[in-house]
This record gives sequence, C-alpha cells and structure tokens, in this order.
Amino acid sequence: MCHMKTITIRELHEATGRWVRRAAQGEIHVTERGRLIAKILPAKAAPAKVFFANPTYTRAYLAQRKNLHGGTDSTRIISEERDSQVR
Repeated sequence: MCHMKTITIRELHEATGRWVRRAAQGEIHVTERGRLIAKILPAKAAPAKVFFANPTYTRAYLAQRKNLHGGTDSTRIISEERDSQVR
C-alpha cells in the first residue's frame, strides 16, 4: 500500500526524524512555496544474495591468478619501519 504524503520544507525541518521514519511507509514529497523540491523514498530491502559471497572473475584475472604468490606480510613491514624510525 502506497501512502504518498506532501509536506513543506518547514515541516521537514521541524520534525526530520519523524518524517524520515514515516517514509518507510511510503513516499514523501517535500515542497517549498508550493514547488516540489525533494522526495523521501522508503529504502529498498537488502538483496537476498551477498554480493561478495560468490565472486565472479574475468578470464584475464583467472589467467593471471596462477602467477600470484604469497607476498610479504604488511604488518611486519610496517612494524620494522616504525622500529627503525624510533632509533
């Protein structure tokens, strides 16, 4: 059920939290001197699938992936750099 409501910018300013919560029920149009200046829309539901759960790789990346080897631990490098600056 769509509950579109029109409010003035002054009403939005005076009770922003209330209007933002109300936007969950439906679209709210904000006007200034009778002219539409903004719309507050309900948030869309989160996607059912987590984007990074099953990544898809390009063929080029997969071809180069076999050439990747474990690198140097960045924590060790940063710690060594900090230790050398202290002395």
